[in-house]
Amino acid sequence: MESFFKEILQEEMTIAQIQEWMDKGEITSKDLVLYYLYRIAKYDQDGPEIHSILEINPDAIFIAEGLDHERKTKGARGPLHGIPVLLKDNIETKDHQHTSAGTLALEKYISDKDAFLVQRLRKAGAVIVGKTNMTELANGMSSKMWAGYSARGGQVVNPYGSDFFVGGSSTGSAAAIAANFAVLAVGTETDGSILSPAVQNSVVGIKPTVGLISRSGIIPFTYSQDTAGPMARTVTDAAILLSTLIGIDDEDPATLKSENQSRMDYTCYLDETGLKDARIGVFTEASEHLFMPGEYDELLFRQAIETMTKAGAEMIMDIEIPSVHRQWSWSVNQYEMKHSLENFLAKLPTTLPVHTLTELIEFNKQNEEKALKYGQDKLEHRNSLSNTLRDSEYLLGKVEDLYYAQEKGIDEALEKYNLDAILFPAYVGSTISAKAGFPSIALPAGYMKNGRPFGITLAAGAFSEGTLIKLGYSFEQTGKFRRKPSLASL
Repeated sequence: MESFFKEILQEEMTIAQIQEWMDKGEITSKDLVLYYLYRIAKYDQDGPEIHSILEINPDAIFIAEGLDHERKTKGARGPLHGIPVLLKDNIETKDHQHTSAGTLALEKYISDKDAFLVQRLRKAGAVIVGKTNMTELANGMSSKMWAGYSARGGQVVNPYGSDFFVGGSSTGSAAAIAANFAVLAVGTETDGSILSPAVQNSVVGIKPTVGLISRSGIIPFTYSQDTAGPMARTVTDAAILLSTLIGIDDEDPATLKSENQSRMDYTCYLDETGLKDARIGVFTEASEHLFMPGEYDELLFRQAIETMTKAGAEMIMDIEIPSVHRQWSWSVNQYEMKHSLENFLAKLPTTLPVHTLTELIEFNKQNEEKALKYGQDKLEHRNSLSNTLRDSEYLLGKVEDLYYAQEKGIDEALEKYNLDAILFPAYVGSTISAKAGFPSIALPAGYMKNGRPFGITLAAGAFSEGTLIKLGYSFEQTGKFRRKPSLASL
């Protein structure tokens, strides 16, 4: 069977390659789905046991066959026609798959409606192959929980090395794409949940402006910072996926501000010379506490700067961002998770065992052996908060977050130095970008001596996704840093 797949498929394929082969009749969407199911069986659930996949869509093969028939009789809908995609387990689908955010309490929850972004994917002809593992409740369970762990799916393993940090909470989405279990994946971010695992697993991750992609149908963590975003092996494929996911949604007021601010096709920014004459501010004041152990590599960061310089960018070194080192309030995340998750649970079918945070906490206690490997202190703390979003601590935190992250943060730095974007090592700028609601892109930038991936992030102001894609694509094409992992060596 392995020789059969090797005859018709390369190990890593881009959307453009796949579409060309499918148009010529050399492969089909069904072939692709079977190929990825084979890889999932061999490497995710067996062999190195990456544990990036939580659930497989039982209709994936049928959907692929239908799309193959449509291609023959009517032609392809667009670049995502027949392309296998994975979704993070907090994104609702109206099919036979469950949506649990990694929790045992919701392992039987089947949504009666597709998330808005899922509707967009289906309309574009994508094949939703399955759901990916994630840090349980988007890291809202326990302060002791390791990134990439959930009670339902266990611990996600980094495809580049079983001892390497995997990042969270869109861990499964990043690891699955790195290990080539699908062409594309969708993750979600509140603060670093796309950028962190993208950096750790050497893939491209785009955290868009909050409101560019609808939040409807996503199990919430916050109102202020949550967003979905694409994860792929190339900037081109990430840009294609982003173009599909965006749209105005009447059920999500955050999307209304994106009207006439977004581009329906972000591939127009794929310019190899995109870094020429660009002004990039380099943030070099990252304190050690902003990194996980062994995460930073000075030589690789300098190499990334040199690559951008080689491509024609003007690098403004040692820029200052006024508020980046301030003691941020975490009251917004804490109060909004209490409020948003309670609202989500309250609307669940009566057949499910939990409808409040209190019931969720009690369910976990009753299933302690399986559900509470790391405890639930974060969940218990949030449950002790009020549920009105009127507390002074919360309101002041919300106002200060926006002021210091936007006006006295990214916007001020961009204006002061006349920058197109800001370069951060790894994902140290994730918090200020998240609190501002501004976009970032994570890019592979090489590997440390032990093989651990290193990455960078570029950040800019609201609705600057096109600029970030242009700069990121030019960096990718100039440096060509990414290489696939060797799963056989794990």
